[in-house]
Amino acid sequence: MFTIEYEFDATVITLVDEGSVHLGEDVTIEAYEECIVLQQVDPLTDMPVRITLSQRQVQDLAAALNLPEGTYRLK
Repeated sequence: MFTIEYEFDATVITLVDEGSVHLGEDVTIEAYEECIVLQQVDPLTDMPVRITLSQRQVQDLAAALNLPEGTYRLK
């Protein structure tokens, strides 16, 4: 399951793990004009962990999901 919310300066997507085995913490994705921020609470420390990706890194990630093993550079 996931939710999508539109805020003033970002689109916020929350991914909820609904599986019956080993449920993971929710993942929140904040999409800004200049970057994408992923956040998930670490269950061991109960603190949020944030990863910031540039728009180019997001494009590379999207392409990588559909490519075989190797090294690539998008044009």
